[in-house]
Amino acid sequence: MKQIVVLGAGVNGLCAAVQLAEHYYNVANVTLISEDVTPNTTGDVSAGLWGPYYCGNTPDHKIVQWSADTHVFFHQLWRNGLAARIGVSLQPCTRLTTDPAGYPDPAWRDNVFGCTKVPQSELDRLSYEHGRKYTGGYHFATFTCEPSGLLPYLFNRFINVGGRFVRSRVECLDSLLRSRKADLVVNCTGLGSLELVGDKEVLPIRGQVARVCAPWVFEILLDDSDDGNYVIPNTETVILGGTHQMNDFNRTVSQEDSKFIFDGCERMLPSLKSALVVNEQVGLRPGRSAVRLELEQYRAGSQTVPVIHNYGHGGCGVTLCWGCGIEVLELSKSLNLATTTRSRL
Repeated sequence: MKQIVVLGAGVNGLCAAVQLAEHYYNVANVTLISEDVTPNTTGDVSAGLWGPYYCGNTPDHKIVQWSADTHVFFHQLWRNGLAARIGVSLQPCTRLTTDPAGYPDPAWRDNVFGCTKVPQSELDRLSYEHGRKYTGGYHFATFTCEPSGLLPYLFNRFINVGGRFVRSRVECLDSLLRSRKADLVVNCTGLGSLELVGDKEVLPIRGQVARVCAPWVFEILLDDSDDGNYVIPNTETVILGGTHQMNDFNRTVSQEDSKFIFDGCERMLPSLKSALVVNEQVGLRPGRSAVRLELEQYRAGSQTVPVIHNYGHGGCGVTLCWGCGIEVLELSKSLNLATTTRSRL
């Protein structure tokens, strides 16, 4: 049987592993290798909001394609009775900006439900209430899919279709390929690609958030300005954010950032002042100049092994995960691996 190795068990690694394992069922062995799994991944800190955010210079048509496929996937989970188990919620969302140029028409507007521009009268009202000067924004409905439920679901789905998991740290592709036969390697190591493949374009985007108990909050509020905050309800808690500090590896909760988060979010929703704080967390988003999703013929000593790179998703890991997994699978088909198809929810 063919041997496929997926590196990284974050949301993108798991989405790729699931689709590969299901498509090549009984034809190839798919092994997932990762040092960390849920609940210890970057995604576990995330609110799981579908919404393109910090994607670098990734072409718009790619963002639209990958995010649309993921939105459809979340919708299928939601419609098929898995919402409570996984933590999928369809929620109203308002995205705003204070940028003098206003809010450009989002390329992804047709991917969501009911996307409409926020009228000036409402911008004025929200500006007054939030102590900001909003220049544009959009209303729409979108999904949150909480990684605390999504990641275990994907992991179990992978194992149930015959996938194998190995807990191990892989620091070098060459050493991996010397010790293990692989007909295909899929690199979903995120920040790990800085070391694994020596990609100097990879950098951390530090994100600090707070989780609070505020069951009266039912709407997502996002201020996309550089100094903006956000409020994102999950099923059990509400996520308050946040920071996006470039090239910052600090995983320690900062009191200065905490003050920025609570002060800003409480200006947006004063009722949050009475919310019970559950915890505060820091995650490092895997930033890059653009998402890298491509097939490389990798030279390792005397052998050449196909490697599909799928990393650098920035703040869009959840938003792009299933769509990027689809493209990984499509790229794998060009390698003439024997195929069969088996897909389920």
